[in-house]
Amino acid sequence: MDSRRHFIGKFAGGLAGTLAAPGAAFGAGRRIRLGLIGAGSRGMQLAREAAAGGNGELVAVADIYSARLEQCRAAFPQAHPYSDYRALVADPSIDAVIIATPPHQHAAQFVAALEAGKHVYQERVMAFTVEHAWRMRAAWERAGRVVQIGHQVCCSGQTRDASEWIASGRLGRITAIRAHAFRNTPRGRPPGFRPIHPGMTEAAIDWRAFLAEAPAREFDPNRYENWRNYWDYSGGQVFEAMSQQLAFWVKVLDLGIPRAATMRGGTYLWKDGREVPDTMSVALEFAEELLFSWDAGLGNSEPGTGEVALGTDGTIVRGQQIRYVPQKVNRPEGTEIAGRSPNRPRAAMENFLEAVAKGGTPECPFEIGFRVSIACRMALESLRLGRTVYWDPERGEMV
Repeated sequence: MDSRRHFIGKFAGGLAGTLAAPGAAFGAGRRIRLGLIGAGSRGMQLAREAAAGGNGELVAVADIYSARLEQCRAAFPQAHPYSDYRALVADPSIDAVIIATPPHQHAAQFVAALEAGKHVYQERVMAFTVEHAWRMRAAWERAGRVVQIGHQVCCSGQTRDASEWIASGRLGRITAIRAHAFRNTPRGRPPGFRPIHPGMTEAAIDWRAFLAEAPAREFDPNRYENWRNYWDYSGGQVFEAMSQQLAFWVKVLDLGIPRAATMRGGTYLWKDGREVPDTMSVALEFAEELLFSWDAGLGNSEPGTGEVALGTDGTIVRGQQIRYVPQKVNRPEGTEIAGRSPNRPRAAMENFLEAVAKGGTPECPFEIGFRVSIACRMALESLRLGRTVYWDPERGEMV
């Protein structure tokens, strides 16, 4: 509760006013010793990005599935294996950790890492629930360590282009952002489904560790491998896709926590046992007098993934590329502008390692992850309750 009062009192300061102080800077030539928590496909990709940067080295890995530990050791022979992340964060030789586990596990791992004095690269979505978000915030404020949230889009060239256009006044007054995320797969191949390997047994997987704070249930290899399809561990496409798209605009517009969220949808197409919806629509209303709407589905790939920011003087259209289109009614002399800033594939990890090494501020700091996580949970709670959910800024909770 102290963290909530502290946050509420300083919220108006914006992103720059709520950043924790970075940890001690590293000496020249000092490589950052990294530990990886969660050696699945995403964790391994992040580990490779860290190793490719030159100033980081993976020295430890923790995973609850023995086969994934072996796979990581094959790629990084120098990485010491741990079956329990708590043993990894207790290692005093480790400077920073990468957390790439299912969202319901994030809070405990994030807090443990910060309490052990580690810098943290936390893959998205940052927090599973509002309570987790506050727990993580309290740990972050106490620790004073560098935290980068894995909304990689916040480190993209598109972010720089959009920020420049908005700061120049080319957009005028922005009141709406229309976002979409549609994809499709061949008939009979459900999106987001991963095959269950014979080695995924209770003997090879620490099932209790996987469940963490989720409700107890019997071992189920499908829930382990396809956790994104179940409410106990995931928020479905709201966590996987909307969080990333929303983070972009929270970054460039410094949006706060939405004051209201409405979500509708359901499992209309894929009757394969999944709990999360395959067709959905979200509306987030912000105190900045802006409406963010997001439509998504897993049965058609048009119009793909992207957003349109609607201003009185111009429009930003973002997809694989980004461009500015003037509103001729208010800017008759305006011309269309294509984004020019390059996107670097490893930019988010490189930015994190640089912030750790030099004591700087990362491009996707804790505050963005905090606001986006709560916005996503508000949407999911609206779907569960069948009504609009509101944010109470005085109490720091949903109502």
